[in-house]
Amino acid sequence: MSLIAEPIATERLLLEPLRTDHAAPMAAVLADPRLYHRIGGAPPTPAELRRRYTAMLAGPGEPGHAWLNWIIGDPEPAGTVQATVTPGDSGPSAALAWIVGTGRQGRGLASESARAVAAWLAANGVRCITAAIAPGHRASEGVARSCGMAPTAERQAGERIWRSAAPACAPPR
Repeated sequence: MSLIAEPIATERLLLEPLRTDHAAPMAAVLADPRLYHRIGGAPPTPAELRRRYTAMLAGPGEPGHAWLNWIIGDPEPAGTVQATVTPGDSGPSAALAWIVGTGRQGRGLASESARAVAAWLAANGVRCITAAIAPGHRASEGVARSCGMAPTAERQAGERIWRSAAPACAPPR
């Protein structure tokens, strides 16, 4: 399976596939240091984002794997949603992640965007969707719930793994 991000329209938003020229406007969206309290790091410069986006667009280079990234348009850039797709015995799975700029939070943009990407992934053959969320991050937990995910006992780098209830999405043994 070889997936390529396509534009996704929701009721309020346009999720646009990532391009390197998104770096400057996204640097402004991601400029608030408070965004990094839970995820670590610091606000990127436009040049840093351009380098990061160039690498992301090159892809992981492994057969069956894909890095899919969308800019959340409201209509101006408001954040990103990404899916890391990997092959599996029961079919491909995807790890979702999202971030919305501080000034646009609390409007349901992350939930609406993540649901749209999850639906697009399912329509394109992805059988399992997960997310890694810092314990107690209520906003991201709400986004995961809105996508049909529930918390598991699994941890990854200190974050709790949330997993969709699809039969193909059973936790590893």
